[in-house]
Amino acid sequence: MKILSNEQIREADEFTIRNEPISSLDLMERAANQLLLEWTSRFTVHQSVEIFAGPGNNGGDGIALARMLVGKGYLVNLYVIRIGRNLSKDAQFNFERLPQTEKLSISWLDESSPKPIPDTRAIIVDALFGSGLTRPLDGFAGKLVEHINSLPNHKIAIDIPSGLFAESNPDNGSKPVIRADQTWCFQFPKLAFLMPENELFVGEWKFLDIGLHPDFIAGLSTPYHYITKEFVRDKIIHRKRFSHKGDFGHALLLAGSRGKFGAAILAGRSCLRSGAGLLTIHLPADGMVILQTSVPEAMASLDMEQDLISSLPELEPFTAVGMGPGIGQDQKTIKVLERLLNSHTQIVLDADALNILAGNPDLLEKVPPGTIITPHPGEYKRLFGPDDDHYARLMRMREIAARHQLIIVLKGAHTAVASPDGKLWFNSTGNPGMATAGSGDVLTGIILSLLAQGYPHVDAAVVSVFIHGLAGDIGKERLGEEGLIAGDIIEGLPFAFKTCK
Repeated sequence: MKILSNEQIREADEFTIRNEPISSLDLMERAANQLLLEWTSRFTVHQSVEIFAGPGNNGGDGIALARMLVGKGYLVNLYVIRIGRNLSKDAQFNFERLPQTEKLSISWLDESSPKPIPDTRAIIVDALFGSGLTRPLDGFAGKLVEHINSLPNHKIAIDIPSGLFAESNPDNGSKPVIRADQTWCFQFPKLAFLMPENELFVGEWKFLDIGLHPDFIAGLSTPYHYITKEFVRDKIIHRKRFSHKGDFGHALLLAGSRGKFGAAILAGRSCLRSGAGLLTIHLPADGMVILQTSVPEAMASLDMEQDLISSLPELEPFTAVGMGPGIGQDQKTIKVLERLLNSHTQIVLDADALNILAGNPDLLEKVPPGTIITPHPGEYKRLFGPDDDHYARLMRMREIAARHQLIIVLKGAHTAVASPDGKLWFNSTGNPGMATAGSGDVLTGIILSLLAQGYPHVDAAVVSVFIHGLAGDIGKERLGEEGLIAGDIIEGLPFAFKTCK
């Protein structure tokens, strides 16, 4: 799914109006109907509603919703703010359609008005300002937002929390922004929703399809994409009846050191559960017994050292190589990584392999094009330095991926994948229960497996992060978030792949 800019969404609105055809007023009505459907699926008529509407079309959405909720039997208090100009044409038309009924109370708010204090059980709707906002809120509007934030009520923002910009938000810490518990946006998520610093404002978010013209959307170009099941389904390689294990690649995993053999086990098991035909794990000699008992399906390649990796096997038999989980940072292991980087093979690097790169910047310049690296935020910062905020980090990550021709998988909520062509892919699966030891090792194994099977590099990364998150969601449904461990994610992998076929 494409993530569009404000300008592109405006153009999509206009194209839909001209070519469906549909009037702008009817498009607003369609949006309000989607809001109503979402509302009635969540809240009963016993919960009153407090709608704060601004003068623009975002306010028009809120006013139309007020009319529809009253028609369904909800008790609605509508507050329309007077700020600088009249209502937009469509907002004014919807205001004039409001019924006269005891179910609806209408108030106008300005600088001199007392601030409303609703019943704490009422649901507040923020329809003050939409994504067309061009400057931070201040004055009366800013004070009203701060007042709404001070109220204990459950808050829902329409399309985007008032005061939040759709992409970059450098002043969020000092400027008024609605702190919504839920945000119901139209057609597409906003890029800002995928930034961790904006979670305080956006809360739980959901996008509602309002039927913008699909032909126009298909023709739009954007570097930002939200990974969906439909996209992943089209990328998964389907097996033929007469296939054999040699058709699905031979993966080599360099992992483990004394006290960290579990990382090798987790990455190895996830690699096999993701469909690799063959897997060889190269690990310190002391890991032989635990490997053969924990992952009997894998072949063992034993290092001459007992508790660290000091040698690189002959790479000719392997279709992809993964290195990093639990390997430590011994000087002998650093030399192995350097030899691997000088090879001509497909590589995925994680964990201590990334820490070695961070500690040896000259090695970063030797990472071959097409390599996939999978840092968590701390590892990313050690590799590439700090950024002012997550948006700045993502923009610089795009530049780094293009300059070094890398695929960078920045792990976290909505894991982001930066590809060498400047695109960013954001994951739609996963949950906080996956913030657990070994989860990253599992992801490394999945990526290694898909690389070995012949997936293109970017597809391997994008599909892997989606499957990884989906397997975690499957584990959450069974065990909850607190009880989820990395091994549970591995157990969910077969079901995740099956769900995407």
